[in-house]
Amino acid sequence: MAQDRNIKYVDREFGDFRQQLIEYTKNYFPDTYNDFSPTSPGMMFMEMAAYVGDVLSFYQDIQLQETFLQYAKEPANLYTLAYMMGYKPKVTTVAEVVLEVTQRVGADPITSTPNWNQALTVSRNTVIRSDSAGSIPFLIDREIDFSFSSSYEPTEISIYSLDGNTGVPTEFLLKKRVKAVSSQIKTLTTTFTDSEKYATITVDDASIVGVLDIVDEDTNNWYEVPFLGQETVFIDTSNTSTDDALVPFITNLQKVPRRFVTRFNSQGQLLIQFGAGVVGTDDTTFTPDPTNVGMGTNQGVGTLNIAYDPSNYLYTQTYGLAPSNTTLTIRYLVGGGVKANVPANTLTQYTAASTAVDTTYQGTLAFNNTVAATGGKDGDTVEELRQNSLRSFAEQGRAVTLQDYTVRAMSLPSKYGSVGKVYVTQDGLGSTGNVTDSIIDNNPLALSMYVLAYDNNRRLTTASSNLKQNLKTYLSQYMILTDAINIKDAFIVNIGVNFDILVRSNYNSRDVLLSCTNTLVDYFNITKWNINQPIDLSSIYGVLDRVVGVQTVQKVEIINKQGETYSEYAYDIKGATRNNIVYPSYDTMIFEVKFPNQDIKGRTTTL
Repeated sequence: MAQDRNIKYVDREFGDFRQQLIEYTKNYFPDTYNDFSPTSPGMMFMEMAAYVGDVLSFYQDIQLQETFLQYAKEPANLYTLAYMMGYKPKVTTVAEVVLEVTQRVGADPITSTPNWNQALTVSRNTVIRSDSAGSIPFLIDREIDFSFSSSYEPTEISIYSLDGNTGVPTEFLLKKRVKAVSSQIKTLTTTFTDSEKYATITVDDASIVGVLDIVDEDTNNWYEVPFLGQETVFIDTSNTSTDDALVPFITNLQKVPRRFVTRFNSQGQLLIQFGAGVVGTDDTTFTPDPTNVGMGTNQGVGTLNIAYDPSNYLYTQTYGLAPSNTTLTIRYLVGGGVKANVPANTLTQYTAASTAVDTTYQGTLAFNNTVAATGGKDGDTVEELRQNSLRSFAEQGRAVTLQDYTVRAMSLPSKYGSVGKVYVTQDGLGSTGNVTDSIIDNNPLALSMYVLAYDNNRRLTTASSNLKQNLKTYLSQYMILTDAINIKDAFIVNIGVNFDILVRSNYNSRDVLLSCTNTLVDYFNITKWNINQPIDLSSIYGVLDRVVGVQTVQKVEIINKQGETYSEYAYDIKGATRNNIVYPSYDTMIFEVKFPNQDIKGRTTTL
C-alpha cells in the first residue's frame, strides 16, 4: 500500500526547493540514499529539479504580474490593458501653436473701408513649415476666411498705410489667429475583394498620430468610433440661421453603418478594424427575436428562465459593415515628438491654396508664430501608460456629478457655438419664476443647466436656440440613461464701479488713477467670473490698496446699469448688499461690467 507523503506547496525559490528535496529524501528514502555532499550524483538531480521548480515559479509569478495594470511591465500587455480600461495609448504627441495669419487689402475708394473682395480664403489642411529646426511641418485643421468674423473666428483690422496728402487709409492689414498642430498627411490605399468579418489593416509608419479620414471608391465616408458597437457619430452642417456668426455649425447625431476603430500596438503600428456586417447577405437569423429565442425546446421546456450567450448574436450589421469589392483611401497624420517644439517666429514658410474675388493682394499672405510651439513629446512611457489608463478608467467618459456636466458643457467645440458660462444645479433648487427656454422635457428629478454665450465682442448674451440644441446633442452622448437636463438662460445684470482714492505724495494722480482703473478692468474681466458669484467689496478694497501710489481707498460703489445698450434686468444692489458682499438673486444670474472703459470710474480726493 502506498505511503502518504507530506509535501509542502509553498516553496518558491531554488534554495527552498533544494532543501525540501533533501528533507524529503532523508524522510522517505533513508536506506536508499544518504550522500548529500555537493558533488554527489543524487545532489545533481535534486538541484536540477530545484532549478526547474524555480524557473516554473518565476514564470508563474511573471504571468500573474502581467495581468495586473499596476504591476505589468511588458509594453504589449500594457497596451492591451490600456484599451480594456478605455485609454488610447499615444505613440507620439503633437506640438500645438497659435499662428498669426495676415494679409493686406486695399481700401474701398468710396467708403475708405477694407475692400472685402480682396480678402483671401485659405484652404483647410494648409501646411506651414519652420524656416529652421529641420523644417518641421505644421497643419491647420480649418479653412481661414478673412472676410468672415465672429467670436469663434474674429478678423482684426488695422490701418496699414495712409494717403500722404489726404490722410485717408489706402491699405488695411487683416489678421486672424488659427491653431496649428505638428503633423502632415500621408495616404494609403487598400483594396478589398471578398468581405471579411472584422477585417483589420495595419499601418506601419513612424510617429503616427491617427486617422484623418477614410473614403471608398464610391466616395462613401467611413467614420471612426470608440468601439464598433457605437453606431452614431456627430455630423456637422453649416448654420444658415441668423445666428450663423455665433454658431457656425449645427451638429446632429447620425447613424453610420460604415465605421471603424483604431488601436496602436507596442511596435507603434496602427491597426484599423472594420465591422462584421456583409453587404447583400441576410444575417437576421443571428439577431435575437421571439422567433429564434423564445421558441422553447422539443421537450416542451419553457424559455422564460434560460440564460443565453450574447456572443452567439454578435454577427450582425449593428457592428458596422465590412468593406468588400472596393478600394479604401486612408489619410492619416504623422508627426509630433519633442523636436516639434519649434521656437517662436520660425513658422513662416507655407504652401497654401488661397482664393479671392480680386487676387491683387494674394501675395501679401503671411504666417508667423509669435510664441514657441509646445506640447510635443514622444509616446507614452511604461509608467505613463499605467497612470493614464487608471485615470481613464476613473473618468469613464460620462457625466455623473454636477462638475462633470459643467466641464463637459464648457468643452463644447466653439464651432458649435461659444458657451461662455455654465451653472448646473438640481432642478428644484432654481427659482420657479424662471420661464426661459427648456430644451429637454421637464422632469422633476432633472438637473437645470443655466448657460450664457459670448457675442463677437466677448460680452455675455443669451444663448441662441441653435447653440442650446447643439449643447443638447453633444451632452446626449455622455449622459446616463436615467438623467435629464433642462437647459435654461441665466440672467445678466450689468453693473458699474465708482471708487475714490487718496494718492500718496510725490505720485502723479493721473498715473495712479489709471493704474487703479486698469486693475479693476482686469478684476472684472468677465472670463474670471462665474454665474451666481457674489461681489466681495472687501476684496476690491484690497486690490486697490495694493496699487502703487494709493494711500487710502475711501469708497467703492457698485451701481446697476440697465436699459438701452445694457441688460433689461434691473437689480437692487443696495438691498442685496450684506457685510460688504453684494449677493446674487435667487434667480440664477451673473454680474457683468459690460463696458469696462466707461463703466469703471474713479477719482482722487483729499482728506
